[in-house]
Amino acid sequence: MPHANLNGLTFYFERAGDGPPLLFISGTGGDLRAQPNVFASPLARAFDLLAYDQRGLGRSDKPDVRYTMADYADDAAALMAHVGWDQALVVGVSFGGMVAQELVLRHPDRVKRLVLACTSPGGAGGASFPFHEIGHLKGEARARHLIPISDTRRDAAWAAANPEDHAKLVELSAADPFADEPGRAEGAHRQLEARADHDTWDRLPRIACPTLIAAGRYDGIALPAAQEKMAARIPGAELRWYEGGHLFMLQDRAAYRDIIAFLAA
Repeated sequence: MPHANLNGLTFYFERAGDGPPLLFISGTGGDLRAQPNVFASPLARAFDLLAYDQRGLGRSDKPDVRYTMADYADDAAALMAHVGWDQALVVGVSFGGMVAQELVLRHPDRVKRLVLACTSPGGAGGASFPFHEIGHLKGEARARHLIPISDTRRDAAWAAANPEDHAKLVELSAADPFADEPGRAEGAHRQLEARADHDTWDRLPRIACPTLIAAGRYDGIALPAAQEKMAARIPGAELRWYEGGHLFMLQDRAAYRDIIAFLAA
């Protein structure tokens, strides 16, 4: 199990594949033990893929102190340095896209090309769904609340018409085999605190690397309006839409194809 000591904390990471170096930054609650993870995706077949459990999550340290988005970005840069990468392609998904924005703004020379998937800029550009406001919801209650937000097509009418599919979604979304681990709840809470403070809006015009914004048409977490604003704010950014919600990368096969083509250009 590879670990790295970075910025005073110990981080768990994995690396696999051949090709150009690619750093993948995961979303809210991301844990590499949850299967299938990014190493089962087409990215692992096209790149030298590096992914990790962010502070507060998975098998990385979970200090019960305030985290900042700058902390998360500096962790990512430190991990790149640890594996010997001066620069890499970067894909940030959801919360990971927020971290990726901070990474490219704080460490611009480290990011060669950038993919921001189902994420938000905060501030005047629009915030993502306020997960910090539903911390009291657990298990099935949380899953039932989020399903129609994650994909706005899956509303009450859809659930009534597709009871078996809805029940499977609830079961999958509610599962958390690591819920009782020491520090897990505290680390997750600290991540949501940092997420609530995310705001890169005023700094987005400083992003100079080629940027792809990839988004689901039916995403109620990272809203379509925020994607349009973000694309207009980042010089030269390309915006592509996919048939899906917040998990469009799993719902629309074109998404990975286009992301790989963009990164390989």
